[in-house]
Amino acid sequence: MITNTRLTAPTAPAEETRYEEELARGLVAADEEAFAAIYRRWGSLVHTMATRLLGDTYEAEDVTQQVFLGAWHGRAGFRPERGPLGAWLVGITRRKIVDALAARTRRLTLIDSAGRDADTTGPAQAAPDRVLDRVLLIDALAQLPRPQREVLCMAFYEDLTQAQIAERTGMPLGTVKSHARRGLHRLRQAIEQPPAPGTDL
Repeated sequence: MITNTRLTAPTAPAEETRYEEELARGLVAADEEAFAAIYRRWGSLVHTMATRLLGDTYEAEDVTQQVFLGAWHGRAGFRPERGPLGAWLVGITRRKIVDALAARTRRLTLIDSAGRDADTTGPAQAAPDRVLDRVLLIDALAQLPRPQREVLCMAFYEDLTQAQIAERTGMPLGTVKSHARRGLHRLRQAIEQPPAPGTDL
């Protein structure tokens, strides 16, 4: 177990290596104090990587949480002979970022599909699950607060950038970004939320 005197990371390279090894042993042993030190040591790095690659602070925070939860639950899989703890965490971060980008792509594809002219594919030709996706997304968009709905509609249906949306609406760019982020978060919740008990889909 890591003692209180070792929670502050040392500066000398040899000390750094020993400290990281000690943290790794603590993680594998399910030492919560060691895990807290690991988060303090690498949390900002993980968040910076996620922010840079995702371009979204909210998603970056979500990914950061997923990385450390994944590290804790998967601690038995850490093998020091395969590399240091920091590299292992970076590997988890990259996988979680890829997962987040894939999920974003799926959401945007569904939103784009929902905005297409439904008349181009008649009900008899459309797969039932595709029709359901469109219905759910149209309903989710309709329930968004008006500013969020308008920003997302201009972004996805008219292919406008956030700067163009700000120019058209007169909103500050930061406000447009905030509406887009919150609107996408609400849509994601609507898409991923399971049906209520007793709901016949």
